Amino acid sequence: MRPAWSVILLTTLIGAGQGLFLAAFTGELLLGPDPDFLAAAAGLSLVLLAAGLAASFFHLGHPERAWRSAAMWRTSWLSREVIVLPAFMASVLVWGAAHHFGFSREITLVLGAAATLLGLALFLCTAMIYACLEFLQEWHTALTPLNYAALGCASGVTAAAALAAWLHPPLAGVYASSALVAGALAYLIRLASLARNRRLRPKSSLATAIGVRHPKIVQIAQGAMGGSFNTREFFHGRPREVVRFARWALLALVFPLPAALLASSNSAAATLSAFLVQYAGLLAERWYFFAEARHPQNLYYQAIS
Repeated sequence: MRPAWSVILLTTLIGAGQGLFLAAFTGELLLGPDPDFLAAAAGLSLVLLAAGLAASFFHLGHPERAWRSAAMWRTSWLSREVIVLPAFMASVLVWGAAHHFGFSREITLVLGAAATLLGLALFLCTAMIYACLEFLQEWHTALTPLNYAALGCASGVTAAAALAAWLHPPLAGVYASSALVAGALAYLIRLASLARNRRLRPKSSLATAIGVRHPKIVQIAQGAMGGSFNTREFFHGRPREVVRFARWALLALVFPLPAALLASSNSAAATLSAFLVQYAGLLAERWYFFAEARHPQNLYYQAIS
């Protein structure tokens, strides 16, 4: 599939925003940090979520009609995502405002719990847009929603460590250690999906693609002089070296290098660097996620793809 940068930015940014909120709310439950820190975490989470939402508009042919995307919520995971995302942002805003204005712990916990449910629902909606496509074997697996949630939480906890190192240093060590655990878990899940996808074999063949039953079929042209919508949208169009580089980049940047930075120091510089390196790895991971998916139609268009 062709990786669209608008979607790559959307999924990685909102994933980090979701993970940051979940890390902050977990900290409220277990550690009871300063309300100002929690309010700042909510603010940064909203910035990440808003940036992802803004990036998604570049994927729309007619942004003025974006509101229509929520109309099919009964059957479409995309429509559900469109509904849940602003609801989650509103709940994070209210939770952060409650801490900023000094609301009681009972109220903030109820608000945080509601936002947590919406955040988990958003992970599910975003991932199921891809996992529900049965004809794309690389995506049609329970590992897809697990990957989206685990990688989002890992980047969010790393962002929380960086924010804590800047605003509330006593918490930096706890969040840095948590980021190592979350990052390791997300990395293992992603390795499992990579190993699974390498073993996949196409269910279709060139014979079934064109409806001709013959033991030997050789395609020499796609029947057109140039590219088409199919060859542009359902194939990444990059040489194997680029795909291989993206794979190695995600393997190095999603966890090993951020883990080394987090283990070296809990300073603001080290934790921020870990987040930035990890986010670069997530961009490579999400690009590879799309490029790795082999659309069955490419069996027919293989002469040009």
